[in-house]
Amino acid sequence: MRDLKLPDQRHPEKAHRPDQDQPKKPSWIRVKAPTSQGYKDTRDLLKANKLVTVCEEAGCPNVGECWSAGHATMMIMGDICTRGCSFCNVATGRPEALDAFEPGRVAHAVQKLGLKHVVITSVDRDDLADGGAEHFAQTIRAVRHRAPDTTIEILTPDFLKCDASALETVVAARPDVFNHNLETVPGLYPTVRPGARYFHSLRLLQRIKEMDPTIFTKSGIMVGLGEDAQGVRQVMDDMRSADVDFLTIGQYLQPTPKHHRVDRFVTPEEFAAYEKAAFGKGFLMVSATPLTRSSYHAGEDFARLRAARMEKLGQV
Repeated sequence: MRDLKLPDQRHPEKAHRPDQDQPKKPSWIRVKAPTSQGYKDTRDLLKANKLVTVCEEAGCPNVGECWSAGHATMMIMGDICTRGCSFCNVATGRPEALDAFEPGRVAHAVQKLGLKHVVITSVDRDDLADGGAEHFAQTIRAVRHRAPDTTIEILTPDFLKCDASALETVVAARPDVFNHNLETVPGLYPTVRPGARYFHSLRLLQRIKEMDPTIFTKSGIMVGLGEDAQGVRQVMDDMRSADVDFLTIGQYLQPTPKHHRVDRFVTPEEFAAYEKAAFGKGFLMVSATPLTRSSYHAGEDFARLRAARMEKLGQV
């Protein structure tokens, strides 16, 4: 078995501590390099449609498994982000203008891949007045038109520099799942997510539910950045106060030596304890494993999420 090596590139300004300080990678987060025909077919289809995926840009360790099954997380509005988070491998800089034809190409790829559930995310676009909200809405509508039976999950930026109408625009397009990640505990925001504001992101999740209670809300954090268990449990409580339905927790992996270092590798037993605690706090769905990522097994998890809501409402 070969480890999947993440791309060594970008963000020279994000150095924290030398890579030799990294704890040794444990066996439970090693993955095989992608080699299957399914992986190649998915890659070729995305390339032919000139689509960007967060799977590649963020160096996701699950790309081989997901693409082999024909699943990919579409990343719209380009591959250059206006933020510079220390955990993220997406390039920071000045993005290009929006591509008006991108929503249609995303919809075409969803149809060709035969996806029952698609995850659509984006870079931060602080250069746009609405943060890209209308582009998200257009993409949702295009997928609905081209693949009406496909359920849609979006993972959005925080729209920090926009007025209230930006979020209203996205919610009005009615995605099935609205995901916005808190990423880490609030005390680590200055070094991990310096361009964001913890309580703004929390309020965004709450506002989604206020505008449309039927939309599932989802958020996630990484562990192994320097947080402690008490801090993680407090984030769980904060999410529940915002009526978040679905929580994901995964191990942070340093994309390159220039990014935020891994403080430690959290054990599978600790992840299991987090999952148990989260269900106890009232989340409808929880995914907490070392390799959990926002869109990992998203389709299967959505089916369980919907079933959990129906059970809660007494419909099964």
